[in-house]
Amino acid sequence: MTTPTFSPAAVRDALDVDGSTVIVPGEPGYDEARQIASVVDRRPSALVRPTDAAGVARTVRFAADTGAELSVRAGGHSTMGLGRADGALTLDLRGLDGVVVDPASRTAWAGGGVTAGVYADAVGAHGLVTPFGDARTVGVGGITLGGGVGLLSRSHGLTLDSLVAAEVVTAAGEVVTADAEHHPDLFWGLRGGGGNLGVVTRFRFALHDLPEVVGGTVVLRATAESLAELVALAHAAPRELSTILTVCPCPPLPEVPAEHHGTPVVMAAVCWSGPVAEADRGLAGVRDVAARAGGVLADSVRTARYCDLLEPAPPAGAAVVTRPFFAPGVDVATAEHVVEQVQLPGALMRAVQVRVLGGAVADVPPDATAFAHRRQPVLGVVMAMAPTAPLAEEQRPWAAALADVLRAGDDALYSAFVVDGDPATLAAAYPGATGERLAAVKRRYDPHNLFRANLNVPPAP
Repeated sequence: MTTPTFSPAAVRDALDVDGSTVIVPGEPGYDEARQIASVVDRRPSALVRPTDAAGVARTVRFAADTGAELSVRAGGHSTMGLGRADGALTLDLRGLDGVVVDPASRTAWAGGGVTAGVYADAVGAHGLVTPFGDARTVGVGGITLGGGVGLLSRSHGLTLDSLVAAEVVTAAGEVVTADAEHHPDLFWGLRGGGGNLGVVTRFRFALHDLPEVVGGTVVLRATAESLAELVALAHAAPRELSTILTVCPCPPLPEVPAEHHGTPVVMAAVCWSGPVAEADRGLAGVRDVAARAGGVLADSVRTARYCDLLEPAPPAGAAVVTRPFFAPGVDVATAEHVVEQVQLPGALMRAVQVRVLGGAVADVPPDATAFAHRRQPVLGVVMAMAPTAPLAEEQRPWAAALADVLRAGDDALYSAFVVDGDPATLAAAYPGATGERLAAVKRRYDPHNLFRANLNVPPAP
């Protein structure tokens, strides 16, 4: 646990001004304020919730002046428990919750505390989209700074590819705007470099015309053949089709016949962003694979707005360990191993998720942003759930071993899915010239490594 270098009274005197709110242990609302998606139990020494960039800058300067450990909470999806380190000063961005849509310029500003669902609803009312992931409750900050792989990736690219500007509070407490012309090195690093370079108080995103998509989830029996076929199909599909495949024992879904509950299934989340009239043809292959595997067990595919496909947060109460990987594909032998492994006893749930890339993700040169993995065919994650964090930790060797089989010798990692701060993972997340450039940008904008409660990139010497 971090030893606080400040008193709650000092925090309140310095930061409880101009609309900012300070919450300390023992006060009403503290336990609610410190909760995030992770079950990791962390107790910050104080939480500060500003309402504008000036309040964020005051908090950053206070942390720098006192030597306090600073953690930043945006969407609160971190399974590492980031955003509320023990004993730290937590900068809670949920007070920066505005969304301003400008349909004429096809851009929108989003505050650093906005979630993907709130943003997607706001722009969706105008028939417009910015691509995010597949969950409503993820913060726009975390997903944008890490990358952003989701239901529109193959057609519209990563979330960070739609970022056109960012309002940033630097480690010096200065408020700057970064874009292609102003602070271009900072702008490069924000797109994929995680939370290493500053606190983004506002994001300006490009908007894309897309009033309707056709999407949902097709549930089918998981066999080696059905999983391998679906991955190959998603690779070969037009870029208008993005696919996320989750292999797991079937949960007790009311729409799935009870005799299939607990048996291995593939939950194929699909999104067709081309002409609606062509959707049946685009999705026919998925249903053909399901038919060969014994038929469709459930099918929620429909014409809808993109924002309506984003899923709510899963129920809280279970601890999760994960192991991300990139892979060249999933052949039949590997698929057979996956189906066997997710059925092993000893956990509440075991699952493997596969996100097929390509399309617009690969259109961008690997060195154009701090996301260096543009040419990877498949992004995945192995997951195990347990009732408590210690029991979940017992599943970590299993998750690591299965991920090693899937990655087939490729050590690359997606930084937004990395759930431990092991410095050894840095080279895998930010390889070669990308890591060197990111460290150089870090040296310029955060030479004393104030922003380190993350997959930390130390400043270059």
